[in-house]
Amino acid sequence: MPNLHLVDAPYELFRAWFGAPPKRSPDGREVGASRGVAYTLAYLLREEGATHVGCATDHVVRSFRNDLYPGYKTEAGVPEELLAQFPLVEDLMRAMGFVVWPMVEFEADDALAAAAAKLSDQVDKVFVCTVDKDLAQSVRGDQIVLVDRRRKITLDQAGVVEKFGVEPVAIPDFLALVGDTADGYPGIPGFGKKTAAAVLRAFGSIEAVPPEATKWPRDIRGTTTLAATLHEHREAALLFKKLATLRLDTPIHESLADLEWRGPRPELYDMATALGFPDLLDRLPKPRNPR
Repeated sequence: MPNLHLVDAPYELFRAWFGAPPKRSPDGREVGASRGVAYTLAYLLREEGATHVGCATDHVVRSFRNDLYPGYKTEAGVPEELLAQFPLVEDLMRAMGFVVWPMVEFEADDALAAAAAKLSDQVDKVFVCTVDKDLAQSVRGDQIVLVDRRRKITLDQAGVVEKFGVEPVAIPDFLALVGDTADGYPGIPGFGKKTAAAVLRAFGSIEAVPPEATKWPRDIRGTTTLAATLHEHREAALLFKKLATLRLDTPIHESLADLEWRGPRPELYDMATALGFPDLLDRLPKPRNPR
């Protein structure tokens, strides 16, 4: 069976924005981040051996989560020249021959989690290419893993437990308690990473945590204060958990066969030339099963 690579395109775009050199197209647009994404995806095919690839994007930054919590992340603070490359990189990835899931109601993370869940039994391994800790909840054994391609680190289920102190299934609870500054919710006062992990190891989920401190393990420090705080902020904790829980019902209609890379589309040469990097085609390998 083949392997499946699922690409967090917003992460790759931000990584390229901060790490790749700027580049102006012949018509004056800033396209350096898009070029960086295109080149790294070409490397994924050529050097890392990817054959079946799906790319998820945030077509718009806001999602249903902004309706649930006003403080959730928005496009505020994102440079205009970077925002302008969101739709550009979608078109570029399609022209390169990739399946692209542009999210509007949901987020790219939801699409990646849904695709991993839907297709994992049809492949040898699923490599979710991201450093986003939300997606740690999708990890299953050594069959669905997270890959930090920049640092060449793979995180399987044992790795998730080592890094966060909890099993993948408890990642939404963990993030709800400690907060996620990238996504804009603060967590619960007094709950650091070690405390949150200890509480979840003891009880499994936020819903199962008793309000009475006397029922908490004695090796957790400050149980009286922590139990009272969590009881007071229980509704907020459950809301944050909902924000952190990835939606496996995100519509992913493609089959595994649809995700096989069969080479670039005819429009790629004209598009890459117009953007100022026609050498992109030379970086792509020859497809095993061309269109």
